[in-house]
Amino acid sequence: MKKIIKNLSWMLMAVLFFAACNPVEDASYALGDMTPVKAEDVSFTITPSAKSPNIVTLTNTTPHKGVISAVWTVDVKGDLQTFSKDKIELTLPEAGDYPVMLTIYNPDGTAVSKNSTLKIANSDFSLVSSEAYINLTGGMENPAGKVWVFDQYNNFAKEVADATGKNVKGHMGLGPQGSFGQEWWGAGPNEKGSWKMYDFKFNFIQAGVKLNITNGGEGYGRKASSASVGGFTVTGENGDDVFFSYNGGAYTFSIDETGANPILKLSGNAFMGYYCGSQEYEVFYQTDKVMALRVNNTVEGQDWVFVYCLEELNVPPPAVVKEPKVVPLSEDFEGATPKVILTHDAMGDKSAVVDNPLPVPLNTSNKVYRYQKPAEFYSNMRFTAADYKFDLTKQNKIKIKVFIPSYNDYTTDHATAGSWISNAKLQPQLAIKLQNSEHPAPWETQTEIVKADLVKDKWIELTYDFSGVASRTDYDRIVIQFGAEGHAGPGFFFFDDFSFGE
Repeated sequence: MKKIIKNLSWMLMAVLFFAACNPVEDASYALGDMTPVKAEDVSFTITPSAKSPNIVTLTNTTPHKGVISAVWTVDVKGDLQTFSKDKIELTLPEAGDYPVMLTIYNPDGTAVSKNSTLKIANSDFSLVSSEAYINLTGGMENPAGKVWVFDQYNNFAKEVADATGKNVKGHMGLGPQGSFGQEWWGAGPNEKGSWKMYDFKFNFIQAGVKLNITNGGEGYGRKASSASVGGFTVTGENGDDVFFSYNGGAYTFSIDETGANPILKLSGNAFMGYYCGSQEYEVFYQTDKVMALRVNNTVEGQDWVFVYCLEELNVPPPAVVKEPKVVPLSEDFEGATPKVILTHDAMGDKSAVVDNPLPVPLNTSNKVYRYQKPAEFYSNMRFTAADYKFDLTKQNKIKIKVFIPSYNDYTTDHATAGSWISNAKLQPQLAIKLQNSEHPAPWETQTEIVKADLVKDKWIELTYDFSGVASRTDYDRIVIQFGAEGHAGPGFFFFDDFSFGE
């Protein structure tokens, strides 16, 4: 593809590569006798890359005994860029002199610095003219860049799945580490509509390799890493999700194309809408309109997969008008192909069709379903009617056979999703809920029936009577949830002969 460089000055960039695992922690830490560093002791090395002399690594080599913080300031043609790391990598496509200053902040509050100049002899614009850069930004021919957003309505999730062969179900989700998929959970269309996450806009601009992020003033991420790794100040939490103040900002980015897939790297505290412990995003699918990014969440041993599209393509699909219908459902798990598709939400990997643990009356069938609740707060299974609503005036009873093992631990208190959760123990119970899948927060309008304190170590049959909400015409989802929600207590349960009828 022919690239036309219209304005060379726009190609200036200084892109940070974080050598350590944590991209936003303050730089160099070492425990010692708190002796302050002197100005004459400040030192650093400048090492050109074997790939290109326009890629240089700056490494802090200042000897120290106490706790210090190292901050780099690089003058890129009047644009002062600041980085807080011992080691940074700069990509400078245009020839010229680039003043560099390393400042060491001592524990006693004093600061000492050393200045130098990076001399780039020749321009090398090939560093930012690859297909990965052009798809992301539109190239130099598009000075305004491209604006990317979450694929909020899942218009392109299937495209990504078909092209890659990965289990990609939604615009965000997670699966086993290294899977590049969303086996454990994939967000439905507009599923996070109650958040401000869909306000995030990511404007990638080739000139200066700039990234401008705008949003609604709130950031989101993983409880396990947003504060400890990301350095964000958490203001609220909901299960494994946390909320924090974040107003976007002006950043830079780079793309490392030395591996099997390009790696998108962001500067400062930038992140792509949901923070999962890293600012490095593996681009495993990319066109000029759609991209799929994978984050290796090493803190929790997960892959997080996100799908983005151009802002103008993020439109809701034509409305499917779901009319109430009577469609009887039944599943006995004896066939090779399921009759009722039950999807998983944060379920354990041992959830599957298995041999009946106790094939005696009331249930002598060969196969049943083993439900594994892992140490997750809101594990469940669900059925969602694709093109109709439930006609509860005629079809309002759910029957199910359950086996509650006594070997589960029902006495230990476990971590909870928050202070509003009053029960911290695994419970011998089954809750069944009716929800509206089209509601951005389906639990807010749900109807739930709980059968608690169930008999253990024997098959029993339960009936859930929803005739009391027969006038509701918005329900199209059935949620099956053993053990009670909101706590991290694990356990196994079995069920069989599920039916939904009159």
